[in-house]
Amino acid sequence: MSQVLYIFLQQTRPGVTIDVLAPAWSEPLLQRMPEVRNAIPMPLGHGELGLGRRWRLGRELGPRGYDQALLLPNSFKSALVPLFAGIPRRTGWRGEQRYGLLNDLRVLDEQALPLMVQRFVALGQAPGETLPARLPAPRLAIDREQALRCSQQMGMAPDRPLLALCPGAEFGGAKRWPDTYYAGLADRYLEKGWQVALFGSVNDQPVTAVIRELCGGHPRCLDLAGRTRLAEAVDLLSLATAVVSNDSGLMHIAAALARPLVVVYGATSPGFTPPLNDNAAIVASDIDCTPCFQRECPLGHHGCMRYTPMERVAGELESLLARGVSL
Repeated sequence: MSQVLYIFLQQTRPGVTIDVLAPAWSEPLLQRMPEVRNAIPMPLGHGELGLGRRWRLGRELGPRGYDQALLLPNSFKSALVPLFAGIPRRTGWRGEQRYGLLNDLRVLDEQALPLMVQRFVALGQAPGETLPARLPAPRLAIDREQALRCSQQMGMAPDRPLLALCPGAEFGGAKRWPDTYYAGLADRYLEKGWQVALFGSVNDQPVTAVIRELCGGHPRCLDLAGRTRLAEAVDLLSLATAVVSNDSGLMHIAAALARPLVVVYGATSPGFTPPLNDNAAIVASDIDCTPCFQRECPLGHHGCMRYTPMERVAGELESLLARGVSL
């Protein structure tokens, strides 16, 4: 989602140079964003203060002569490195007592800017400036040779359509559509002659293993969870004829690859983090307790996902493909 900001900055500030300080795991994604000159690994984990290490990083960055820092997180900690680097203009939303750390402090109107991506882009504007009616879409660059090489290594057939399923969610189990529903959808498309690829991290392997087992270990159901580096997963997703996903990081990658995409929402809301893709269909639960934005279902029934049947998602996918969207 942050790529939309980088594209907007390039469009509105000719000649701008953009470096991004972010967790090291995100570097392969930032390298696929033509707008980003350098990805700077953040040496500290989430929630880790590490005041001394932040001070040293800030002092290392100071000589680069940045004019402005845009703070996308709202945390106190995120504002320390730009301060220590002596960046003259430090822009961010008010939050976690950042008075004095930021000197371009904005007050967020959540009603005016309901989407996370809108809040990112607004930081790249002058205070009070009206947001464009249409924001640029994210677009990740692809390594076509690596995509072909990886697809061969993973046993993908070049002459069959590919359904990519992304059943994981690092946020927590509340975001996960049931594995039995994913397996039912996979079976339907395997019967049509498609191949199915299950994408995810090492942490998603228990879920993807169950889905493949429910599909009877079908040879055209490929479990890729934990078997690819992030850059390889991006390239392989670019080959998908269609993608079905939870609200997850892989969903946003598929959207940035302009893949036909169906997203299942339950604990979270498409009104906050929708797929930034015109070829996307959204299936959102409408039960009373959703969205709760909790990592695990606080009521224990996981109804938002369990009451979203496979047939509903399959219908959205079939409609999306029948519309003749670009593949």
